[in-house]
Amino acid sequence: MRFFWLILMLIGLAILLPNAYAGKITQNYEGGMDIEISYPDEMVIGREGVISILVKNNGWEEKRDILFVFSNDGNTLDVGKSDRIIIEKLAQGGSYGGIIDLKIPSDSKPGIHFLNLKYSHILVANNETPQDSIFHDIAIPITVKEDANVRIYTKMPESIFANAEFPIEVELVSEDIDITNVNIKIIPPKDIEFRGETLHTFSKIQKNTPVGITSRIITPTEEVNTEYKLPFEIIVIYTDDVGEEKQDSQTVSVILRPRTFMELTTDGGIWIGDFFIAPYVSLGTIIGIPAGTIISLLIRKNQKSSKKRSKKKKL
Repeated sequence: MRFFWLILMLIGLAILLPNAYAGKITQNYEGGMDIEISYPDEMVIGREGVISILVKNNGWEEKRDILFVFSNDGNTLDVGKSDRIIIEKLAQGGSYGGIIDLKIPSDSKPGIHFLNLKYSHILVANNETPQDSIFHDIAIPITVKEDANVRIYTKMPESIFANAEFPIEVELVSEDIDITNVNIKIIPPKDIEFRGETLHTFSKIQKNTPVGITSRIITPTEEVNTEYKLPFEIIVIYTDDVGEEKQDSQTVSVILRPRTFMELTTDGGIWIGDFFIAPYVSLGTIIGIPAGTIISLLIRKNQKSSKKRSKKKKL
């Protein structure tokens, strides 16, 4: 029953440590004492987190006065109300889990800081005679960041051509915090239209939960003679976990180029020179024909033309 409740507590600790960049330290000490320390390896100034400890006695002798004491030089990492975990004793096969609250003060400096952990226990030889305390020092590295990271990933073709449609996909990931009142806006260059929305709104996006949107670029019908870049701006406005409105942006470019003799479109259509074969049936269009068949037909046509010219010359 005790083991069952321990598993439930560890699941709870995993929920309290949702950071995808959580670190873990595993140590094996004298007498079969195995220790696992889970911690957020990245934290934002002014935010809170937890350090979780799981210790198990895999030796055959009892351990007593097991002690974990946390400290930090310069108080960059505040360990909260309690800076220690005390376990009176662990019998053979016994285990214990605990947590320490952690906060990054608002006056902390960004960079890598170390939370110091001093560990000790007393081994009871033959389960009868207590020995001297055994001490170990552990350094837990935590990167302190000035602000939370909200990443924008944009996927689109490297180049596009006139009189066609192309997809543009935007993915948003908040790496450190939950964000609310999220607006994602795509601002295209002039003469570019969209099929679909250019403004997407989300009431809440959870930490490390990617959210994606997709639209389609509609290029101008007028052909171009040279290549040039078209800039697309992605703007994200949101409210962070302390109620402040923030904005991030990204600019991506795609090349608008002349259309070549044969171009395949993303919806399965094909351009042969100035003639377009659609992948569907409608008035004035043709059922989509495989590109290989079209090429074969063109080759045969050229061969027939060459034969006719040869016959005329013989005559």
